[in-house]
Amino acid sequence: MPGTTLNFLRRLARCLLLPLLLCAGAPAAATASAWQGAAFEGDRAALEKLAQAGAKVVRVYRESDVWVLDAAHQLGMKVVMGLWLGHPRHGFRLDDPAAVRKQEVAVRRFVTTYRTHPALLAWGVGNEVETGVADPQPVWQEVNRLAAIVKSLDPDHPTLMVVADNSDAWLAPLARCCAAVDLLGLNLYGGSVFQLPERLRRLGITKPVVVTELGPLGQWQAGRKPWGAPVELTSSQKADFFREALAFLAGQPQVAGAFPFLWGAKQEQTGTWHGLLLADGSPTAMTDALSAAWGRPVTQAAPRIRGIGIAADQFSPGQTMSAGVDAASFDGSPLTTLWEVRAEATDLRAGGDLETVPPRIDVAVQQADAQSVRFTAPAAPGAYRLFITVRDRLGKAATANLPFRVR
Repeated sequence: MPGTTLNFLRRLARCLLLPLLLCAGAPAAATASAWQGAAFEGDRAALEKLAQAGAKVVRVYRESDVWVLDAAHQLGMKVVMGLWLGHPRHGFRLDDPAAVRKQEVAVRRFVTTYRTHPALLAWGVGNEVETGVADPQPVWQEVNRLAAIVKSLDPDHPTLMVVADNSDAWLAPLARCCAAVDLLGLNLYGGSVFQLPERLRRLGITKPVVVTELGPLGQWQAGRKPWGAPVELTSSQKADFFREALAFLAGQPQVAGAFPFLWGAKQEQTGTWHGLLLADGSPTAMTDALSAAWGRPVTQAAPRIRGIGIAADQFSPGQTMSAGVDAASFDGSPLTTLWEVRAEATDLRAGGDLETVPPRIDVAVQQADAQSVRFTAPAAPGAYRLFITVRDRLGKAATANLPFRVR
């Protein structure tokens, strides 16, 4: 047996041992489903909804989320505990010995404190730390050095490094990099997830892989309006993506699991682009899709959006505008629709950094019901979005938005 294959099998056995405990009695072919869960940013109520949906694992990003360990344990879930590492684009300097040492001390202290926690499944050492650098390898070597320290302090839990999807040339060094890292985490969006097995083979990456962020088309991938506004999928289209992607990944033996992004809500291009829940915690067709993939299909599905439309892309200040949505509830009962205009986001950041929520724009509404709206275009020229939130009688929601411009 070739040495590389033997090493891969040894790593795979070690790294999948803990998650297998979550699915005691499951056949070996079902190991990928053991890491079923989501990337998480939210409160206790959101975490409870995640457990109720059938998740067994929750991925968190930073030490400030340590409360999730106790809460997840109470809810019967395991945690991939993030160790946040400084990013060069945020000013962290690998050539600053004092900064490097300070970060190492913090990692040592945290791992020593929580290495015996019963909810701990694995350590996530950094997240997309290489974003914005010209050469990722020095950053990855530092991640590997810290991962080795984590392993020396806690040999009982595997280490996971997380990198952003990029070109083959960018990712190729990962085939030879980072011996102290047990599992490779890749943040994948859109159709790239379906290319993952072939890319791993082509690049010679043999480590077990976790899709540490799984999402439909990101705002950097989506089609754009002539003025540059990216076009967001509806929540129903996103749900379709999650169903297909999770079913595909479940059949890939090198993939130990996938974490849809994001169980919670956040502003990133829009307030709905990446959140699986609404800001008020309302479930969606996306959470329904995850529940089904995790073995708990719902009987009362969220509303489904079948189509959206707006009279035009561009309007004059004060012009009357109209838009509509075609949506249906699971049982044919009436729906309600909230129509809201916001300025297009301008505080756009890289790598998921915090963005400012764009302001809501008050407009004069002439008519609004569950299917359509007619209102007066904003007086100020600029880029805007019409946000559409459809709700059923149970409080489940569907979302969509339509970019438009006033000029």
